[in-house]
Amino acid sequence: MGLQAGIVGLPNVGKSTLFNALSNAKAQAANFPFCTIEPNIGVITVPDERLITLEKLVKPQRVVPATVEIVDIAGLVKGASKGEGLGNQFLGNIRNTDAIIHVLRCFDDDNVVHVDGSIDPVRDKEIIDTELQLKDLESVEKKIQRVEKSAKTGDRDLQHGLDILRGLQTHLEKGSSARSYAISAEEKEKYTADLFLLTAKPVIYVCNVDEKSVISGNRYTDKVLEAVKGEAAEVLFISAAIEADIAALDDYNDRKAFLEDLGLKESGIARLIASTYTLLRLITYFTAGEKEARAWTITCGMTAPQAAGVIHSDFEKGFIRAEVIKYDDFVQYGSESACRDAGKLNIEGKDYVVADGDIMHFRFNV
Repeated sequence: MGLQAGIVGLPNVGKSTLFNALSNAKAQAANFPFCTIEPNIGVITVPDERLITLEKLVKPQRVVPATVEIVDIAGLVKGASKGEGLGNQFLGNIRNTDAIIHVLRCFDDDNVVHVDGSIDPVRDKEIIDTELQLKDLESVEKKIQRVEKSAKTGDRDLQHGLDILRGLQTHLEKGSSARSYAISAEEKEKYTADLFLLTAKPVIYVCNVDEKSVISGNRYTDKVLEAVKGEAAEVLFISAAIEADIAALDDYNDRKAFLEDLGLKESGIARLIASTYTLLRLITYFTAGEKEARAWTITCGMTAPQAAGVIHSDFEKGFIRAEVIKYDDFVQYGSESACRDAGKLNIEGKDYVVADGDIMHFRFNV
């Protein structure tokens, strides 16, 4: 399944620096390349040491990591919801993403002038929130107008949907985002999912900090943490400048040594991707053989046939069974045949729920 995350932020907050660092995927894994689809869209590999270990054990002809598509969404200024700047283009791009990476400037630098003349990440956050909320409000109001006409027939279901939409309208008018509007998953799917609301998307706030603030943060990040208390959102401290330095290093071991010198276990970009997976409830399973070792991204809770369908729809339609080896068992015994001999290869049916790290082989017939 394809995952797309959009990077948003006001000018001069470090958004482009972070995107450029993300674009250099060789900074995250030993030999996996980066490719550019369009000037502001990149496909980066998901760092996963397990895949590197499988490569060493299986020695496949090729290795295919999971990927994340990153969109650098430009053109946001005050008034974007009304078409100011590149507003319409910006809002169109963000509507297609699965998650939002919201970059906030949390560092001082007199050489980098802020568009509003001072450093205030909470104010910056509210500017973007307001533009997205206004665009969502426009979408909700249009649907209310359509539903009102149909609800006049007295249909209780339509009336209930109208009540939910009006409540959402009030929620947005108060300056709150759709993701914090309290309705059930069933109601959301039935009455609001077709709106593809911008502020309903999961969000990760990236506090772009200086080098000394990467681990513990600073006074600016403290304000951000306080401001997002009521949101179900991730907050990360990342130095875009450090990530750019890491991306400039060609050797994998050099990059690891650079991180160790800074007292960091992994790069900010690796943490960002991991947080995106957590936020979207995504996990990884693997297929591994002589021809290919590959990581596949699925949603937590998927059954074996659904996971097979990520490879090809025919796999799901004609699913017979799945042969499953746990990652730790594969590493311990070193091969599929050894796991089979040790009784560590399990045969699973249609009800099996795939676990993170499972190594799977599907049997199917169409």
